[in-house]
Amino acid sequence: MVAGVSQPGSPVPARLADIAQQARVSEATVSRVLNGRSGVAAATRQRVLAALDILGYERPVRLRQRSAGLVGLVIPELTNPIFPAFAQVIERALAGYGYTPVLCTQTPGGATEDELVEQLVERGVTGVVFLSGLHADTSADPARYTRLAGRGVPFVLINGFNERIGAPFVSPDDAAASRMAVRHLRELGHRRIGLAVGPHRFVPVRRKVAGFEAAVAEENARGSADGRPVTGVVRHTLFSLEGGQAATAALLDDGCTGVVCGSDMMALGAIRAVRQRGLAVPADVSVIGFDDSQLIAFTDPPLTTVRQPVAAMASAAVHALLEEINGNPVQHTEFVFQPELVVRGSTAAAPAG
Repeated sequence: MVAGVSQPGSPVPARLADIAQQARVSEATVSRVLNGRSGVAAATRQRVLAALDILGYERPVRLRQRSAGLVGLVIPELTNPIFPAFAQVIERALAGYGYTPVLCTQTPGGATEDELVEQLVERGVTGVVFLSGLHADTSADPARYTRLAGRGVPFVLINGFNERIGAPFVSPDDAAASRMAVRHLRELGHRRIGLAVGPHRFVPVRRKVAGFEAAVAEENARGSADGRPVTGVVRHTLFSLEGGQAATAALLDDGCTGVVCGSDMMALGAIRAVRQRGLAVPADVSVIGFDDSQLIAFTDPPLTTVRQPVAAMASAAVHALLEEINGNPVQHTEFVFQPELVVRGSTAAAPAG
């Protein structure tokens, strides 16, 4: 048993063996960590503390570290599961370096990004991580970020790029994601392919459209055995399940048998639209999403999607921000990460005829 460590609301103390097994270290290492002794690597110490948290044990008072500072995490919503996925990885990474993450979520009718940032600055945050924020909106004024930098607050921006903002950016290769999806559908024999994406003013959307159109042109330049061209149709809509449903309904009217979506949520809406027509996925229409958030593999059918490298992108963003905080600015440019096509059960050979 471990003195001073127990489950909340329970007098039963933790067992060294349980913690050691969860952390994949020896019982002696667990003992050294819990007793605040030296000689344990920082990463190993963090694994032991994480094991305590996972098993539901309270940390001994002597192990409660003083925060290195507050870091704001500003995200647009929590309904799309990709945003909580990013938030979880970012918060875990920040906590590993002793920083306390402060999650700020925008809601319809609630605080705006500018208002959330003002509240964070008033509370003395050490830095800010922006995820799919106004930096990705070409209609937004980038001067707000220049003003933030002028106040001495380091920040990093994920998903979206604006050359007028002097900061590190972290993005997936959206154009490559579209090319992967088109190539996959073309290999399955689809000749009329649709793209359902959000409003054109967003940088990731423009990149997906550019990649989609380039991929269609490449396929036509390559030619096919039957000599019939590939046709690409783009429909802009809202970033939501309902938006994906509406765009797909229009794409079905256009005769598309393959639909590429700008997010997994939109892809779920696409599947709903197909079924409302009395058609089946993937027998009649193939659907591809984008993101690959955690539960997508368990949809019906399991969704073929293009995976964002969430862990790698989040880790890079945190490291870039910490370098800025520590006075070692990284290059103010965009770090682009390659996505990955994950083939599951929502794509199949094009229907005959």
